[in-house]
Amino acid sequence: MTTWAEFEQDAPQLAAVVHRLMSAHKHKVLATLRKDGSPRVSGTETAFRDGELWMGSMPGAVKALDLRRDPRMAIHVTSPDPDESDPSSWPGDAKVSGRAEEVTDPAVLAAHELPGSGAHLFRVSVEEVVWTRVSGDELVIDTWHAGRGFRRIARK
Repeated sequence: MTTWAEFEQDAPQLAAVVHRLMSAHKHKVLATLRKDGSPRVSGTETAFRDGELWMGSMPGAVKALDLRRDPRMAIHVTSPDPDESDPSSWPGDAKVSGRAEEVTDPAVLAAHELPGSGAHLFRVSVEEVVWTRVSGDELVIDTWHAGRGFRRIARK
């Protein structure tokens, strides 16, 4: 399991950008796997706390049931549309994938102040982080994979 803090230590510049992009928008898109293996996308909210990336869910939500059955997931952070006259001004978008572990410890749940009772709380083990943007006339993709580290890809 790779914590957000461990990812930050390994790729601090990428972590800072992705943290900023994720913090700029309350709502993100979460991809999970259904029972039959097909994808499901849902809205989600995330938080950074104590060196971890967290997600919450309403009681009994299908995304929570998906994650209990198969913890593989991905989060996509959408971004504003780029300025057509200056594509390099686009901040880009971010993706984080990994595995979500449900946390049921009452003290941890209380510390996160989830609304109502029965809400789900998941800690994300980070396996891959991607930041995609435009720089000049190139599409630039910064990636980090647990165990492989950082890589930059530029395409014209």
